[in-house]
Amino acid sequence: MFFTLRVNRKLTMLFIVSAMIILAVCTGAVNPAKAINIKSGIKLPVIMYHSMLKDSKYQGKYVVSPDTFEKDLQYLQKNGYTTIAMQDLINYVDNKTPLPTKPILLTFDDGYYNNYLYAYPLAEKYKVKIMISPIGYYTDLFSKSNPDHPNYSHCTWDQINEMMSSGYVEFQNHTYNLHNSGKGGRVGVCKLKKESIAAYEAVLSADLNKMQKEMQEYTGYTPTTFVYPYGEVSREAIPIVKSLGFKASLTCQYKMNYITEDPQCLYGLGRYLRSSGASSENFFGKIGVS
Repeated sequence: MFFTLRVNRKLTMLFIVSAMIILAVCTGAVNPAKAINIKSGIKLPVIMYHSMLKDSKYQGKYVVSPDTFEKDLQYLQKNGYTTIAMQDLINYVDNKTPLPTKPILLTFDDGYYNNYLYAYPLAEKYKVKIMISPIGYYTDLFSKSNPDHPNYSHCTWDQINEMMSSGYVEFQNHTYNLHNSGKGGRVGVCKLKKESIAAYEAVLSADLNKMQKEMQEYTGYTPTTFVYPYGEVSREAIPIVKSLGFKASLTCQYKMNYITEDPQCLYGLGRYLRSSGASSENFFGKIGVS
């Protein structure tokens, strides 16, 4: 026996779309947020720079020229973007302090001397904010030897204080001495396979607290944000970072961020790596910053 059921066409289509979404979610085929394409919060691109050198033979994935950085700043200002600091994000979440219409965060990892030599003067020239996350061990090392070589030196405490006092440069925690690519089997701050949770917490807490203490001792400022070396994040690290009082964290995940009034939105922020080669228009256009 055959039955003919007549239903309103709009209701039929609604039923089909709903059924497809439910099926996709249940089978794990589609992320439901992507299926319905819902984005909430303030769009925040975060750009990740590292070293900055004039000699083109050194430029590449982690090294850009000062000229590239200057063109990036010109592009952003031309397109109505306002650079912010991590503290601006924290103030927005904690105190409802308004953010600019098109905010963007410019970050520099590792604290190279060439950031002081090239990026800092450009920040002053264009009146923009930048964020530098130095490695404490190297800051101590070069504060004693102080060779000031663009290719390999790191910023000294005196240079950090000078940049901080300008109001254009913010500093955050990038570990004291856990920035390594596999020394002892550990990559960045990742937990070792056979390491107990208690031992891992002791190692990570001691290192991050040492950097916090030195920043406070040498500058009078205590960082609010932890920047994961290499973007490597152990599941076990997340609660430890929070328990140490950090209100935000940055990874190297290639993604756009959406800031809400929920404090949890500040953890695990993604960043776009700025490498040499692409023009400002191509680089920013590709990530939707226009």
